[in-house]
Amino acid sequence: MNKIEIYTRDSCVFCDRAKDFFKSKNLPYIEYNVYEDPIQLEIMLKKSNGQKTMPQIFINNYHIGGFHHLKKIIDSGRFEKMIKS
Repeated sequence: MNKIEIYTRDSCVFCDRAKDFFKSKNLPYIEYNVYEDPIQLEIMLKKSNGQKTMPQIFINNYHIGGFHHLKKIIDSGRFEKMIKS
C-alpha cells in the first residue's frame, strides 16, 4: 500500500489541487494542516530540508515537493511508476 502525505495550510489552491488529484485516482492520503498542528510544520521542515511552500508532498517517504513538482512527475509518466499496485 502507498503512503502519501500532504502537508497543507488553509486557503491553499495548490493544496486543494493536489488533494483533488489523489482523490481522482482513489489514492488515500494523510493530510497534515500545519496551521492546525504547528508541530507538523517542524516535522515538514525537517523532512523537506527547509522547504516552506505549500503543499509539501511525500510518496512512500520520497519527497516530491509542491504541486508543480507533482504535476511534472505526472506529465512525465513517472507518477505511475512511483505508485505501488
